[in-house]
Amino acid sequence: MASGVATPSAFSALTARAPLRLPLTNGCNRNSSKSLLNGLARPCNATSPIRPGSTCRTVSVRATASVEAPAQDEGVLVSIDNAKDDTFTVVTISGYNRPGLLTSISGTFRDLGLDVGKAEVDGSNGRVLDKFFVTAVGGGKVTDPKDIDKLRASLERLVSPAGRSLARLSSGKRPVVGDGVIESAPQNKTLLYNLMDTYIKNDVLSIEESIVNHVEYTLARSRYSFDNQEAYQATALSLRDRLIESWNDTQQYFKDVDAKRVYYLSMEFLMGRSLLNALNNLGVVDQYTEALREMGYQLEDLIQKERDAALGNGGLGRLAACFLDSMATLSLPAWGYGIRYQYGMFRQTIVDGFQHEQPDYWLNFGNPWEIERLNVGYPVNFYGHVSVHEEEGRQVFRWNPGETVAAIAYDNPIPGFQTNNTINLRLWAAKPGQEFDLEAFNTGDYVQAILSRQRAETLSSVLYPDDRTYQGKELRLKQQNFFVSATIQDVVRRYKDTHDSFDQFPDKVAFQLNDTHPTIAVPELMRVLMDENKMGWTKAWDITTKVFAFTNHTVLPEALEKWPVSLLEKLLPRHMQIIFDINWRFLQQLRAQLGDDWERIGRMSIIEDGSGGEKYVRMAYLAVVASHTVNGVAAIHSNIIKETIFKDFADLWPDKFQNKTNGVTPRRWLAFCNPPLRKLITDTLGSEQWINHLDSLQGLRQYADDPEFQQKWADVKGIAKAKALAHIREITGVQISDHVMLDIQVKRIHEYKRQLLNVLGIIWRYDQIKKMTPDQRAQVVPRACVIGGKAAPGYEMAKRIIKLISAVGNKINSDPDIDDLLKLVFVPDYNVSLAEVIIPGCELSQHISTAGTEASGTSNMKFAMNGSLIIGTMDGANVEIAEEIGEDNMFIFGVLTPEVPRLRQERRNFKPDSRFEHVVGLIRKGVFGWADFFEPLVDSVTSGGDYYLLANDFPSYIEAQAKVDEVYKDKARWTRMSIMSTAGSGMFSSDRTIRQYAEQIWRVEPCQVPAAEDEQI
Repeated sequence: MASGVATPSAFSALTARAPLRLPLTNGCNRNSSKSLLNGLARPCNATSPIRPGSTCRTVSVRATASVEAPAQDEGVLVSIDNAKDDTFTVVTISGYNRPGLLTSISGTFRDLGLDVGKAEVDGSNGRVLDKFFVTAVGGGKVTDPKDIDKLRASLERLVSPAGRSLARLSSGKRPVVGDGVIESAPQNKTLLYNLMDTYIKNDVLSIEESIVNHVEYTLARSRYSFDNQEAYQATALSLRDRLIESWNDTQQYFKDVDAKRVYYLSMEFLMGRSLLNALNNLGVVDQYTEALREMGYQLEDLIQKERDAALGNGGLGRLAACFLDSMATLSLPAWGYGIRYQYGMFRQTIVDGFQHEQPDYWLNFGNPWEIERLNVGYPVNFYGHVSVHEEEGRQVFRWNPGETVAAIAYDNPIPGFQTNNTINLRLWAAKPGQEFDLEAFNTGDYVQAILSRQRAETLSSVLYPDDRTYQGKELRLKQQNFFVSATIQDVVRRYKDTHDSFDQFPDKVAFQLNDTHPTIAVPELMRVLMDENKMGWTKAWDITTKVFAFTNHTVLPEALEKWPVSLLEKLLPRHMQIIFDINWRFLQQLRAQLGDDWERIGRMSIIEDGSGGEKYVRMAYLAVVASHTVNGVAAIHSNIIKETIFKDFADLWPDKFQNKTNGVTPRRWLAFCNPPLRKLITDTLGSEQWINHLDSLQGLRQYADDPEFQQKWADVKGIAKAKALAHIREITGVQISDHVMLDIQVKRIHEYKRQLLNVLGIIWRYDQIKKMTPDQRAQVVPRACVIGGKAAPGYEMAKRIIKLISAVGNKINSDPDIDDLLKLVFVPDYNVSLAEVIIPGCELSQHISTAGTEASGTSNMKFAMNGSLIIGTMDGANVEIAEEIGEDNMFIFGVLTPEVPRLRQERRNFKPDSRFEHVVGLIRKGVFGWADFFEPLVDSVTSGGDYYLLANDFPSYIEAQAKVDEVYKDKARWTRMSIMSTAGSGMFSSDRTIRQYAEQIWRVEPCQVPAAEDEQI
């Protein structure tokens, strides 16, 4: 067999594993930006012995005279010689050849911190005789006897017959989880287990190799048809490989220690992009940046190729995503469960100022992060009837469904920050119970043949289908039962895999219901326990009430979900029976405790007698009755629900109600999205400990009055602002000066969030500027007002607000008298990725809901973390933000929550401020066009119909805005307030929130996967 001497660059290409960062020559096009990619994409066969006549795909190997191995010597020899070469330690290996050996030897050198300068490789008759010329880290020979012994032992294990089990060495040996699995495995699986015993390396060359392998072997692309989209997908897949290793170890470790797990059930998970988040959480940003740069790509360009996962809409889904990040970072044994929506809610476009809803084709290029689990599926039933029969002296209920769909699992790894734990978000996709009706097809009924498939897949097509029709209501309820039923079956199956009875179920399982949408899980678990596991009612109800906890997210009675009994009886007949039974037993309990207080008993009934004889199931009441804990999401919100919508229940069970103020992950919303500010904070506080311990930010307070630090702060804020303005200009086409105050309100469009109040304030400002002299205008603080958010498809008033924003913006932005003094833009299709750009650059953020209407809000926390000042009412989390950062560092206005009921009663006799009437009059007169179209908006805040009290709050809002202008002119004061906003944000980390959930509601403990072993010399 011919031997070869590999030059450094050729050796790199031969093995694609060499530790030395060497330029690729010999066949690589140095003029191409993809030269390194070309070399990596076309290696010699590095996983098998070099054969006579083998062809290297890009580099040529210089042929030399062969070196014959001893024909009769069947032993293993590893010699290490420091005398043969002046520069290198010469390592000679003689032993047994096998596929992958050359790659494994190269990996071993790298594991031990050795660089390979050159190599002479030869193989014949199943043997190898190879020479490697190596140096230690930093240069120099390997001289320490202990290092030499370790090197020899490692290589001898590789080339011995037993060494096959060590053929994939990597940067760290994986922790021992699954004790006893390998020992009890069939003999022919031992190699498989051993080959999975190490982690993929995270050095630059290994990353390049991983990316290129996915380009060619997963995406089936060549180096000549490989653009940024494929580069993004391959990069994501290479990261997913690393996440899967951690994910597998995490799940196995949870199983080994039999941890109690929390299951977070939510209709929404607004995840945002995953690439940058995964890179940061794995700590490999620099390595991937360098690897991509060497291959001719920029990480930032690839990040832009990722579509936001269309799995949520607003704060509810983003909160769920933040919570998953914190659960992983805190090493909690947790799973998220939801629906894999094919089109999400919708993609918002603005045409002539009107919102248009388009399908969000976020899966057009697939989702490289998810893992399709075709082997994990469950039947989910609908319609049909329930039969009853006797079995061993007890009544047994059998649901005979009229329709069955299959729920197929898609897993999404969620990595923690600075931990080995990676938890799981399992999303369900709907497939037909019967894939294809061949009989119908063969008889010519082609439509019927595919109808069941289309009907099934509709369940996981769109988030929150329009429920103004009966069909829409039915689809929403089917969606809820679909994901809940699959989840309950999955959790019960997982528990039964390791437990023989349900006695420990409450000690091993905790369900968190994120709002009322998953509440159908209560009767579903009862059904599974009683009908499928032959459990009696008493025990099943005892288990159910010990495992469920419920988070309420609203204070508005009309927002509490209710379903017609007739719909539930038709769609889920067995569940309706169970709900009737739950309610009957609950009412008996109330009668025993309250006596003949029928009015209160009626108020608390899960079944509501509606108008027209229709009965409704109050899902929030069902959740309260069945849950061991009910929590609000801000201090003021938790108090309000105990005094209003759940007052009767709070009086009955005062210990059941808690507060858990929301939080946001400081990783995505500060450290990752605002690198300049991250660096300044880290340099100032001395470490990055603050990222996982956000209370440490209070250490910034001592620098708030330091002029030098203020200048640094203003500089990094300026960088973020410039980036935000550039992005806003790009997506809106509106030219905005860099020398403006950036004023932002971005959130779901709703009357109670009062985007209309913001617009009325902007109209007032515009009208005042128009009346000013040139000298007066010179004193005006230039301001760019940015509003963004989606209106629900069926919410006409919210859509009119969007049109008004656009109309006012068109008028202002085209007025030459105004120029750069005032701009108003609406940013379409607001999502997580857009938020990550504009929140860091914001200077003033508006959180102006009517007091007592916003449960919490989390965008206010994100803005405050990034040093934006808040103008807002004392509502939701604004109250606690004011307590933490100080009211003097915010611009507070508006009525207080206790005043709201009285003011609503008096609003028909209320005389609005003249400024308010003037602004409303401008809209009525058609100054902004579309006067007739805007008339319903105007009527909603006049004629005694001002339910959200815009007229009441308008004067104090205008005065607060004047105070904003005054402070903005004093740059030192403004910067100090900005620093104090960030310094006081420590409480609003979702880590704190999740820690409280874990300790006070779920009773789960952190379960951290052991670290990998370090085997370097």
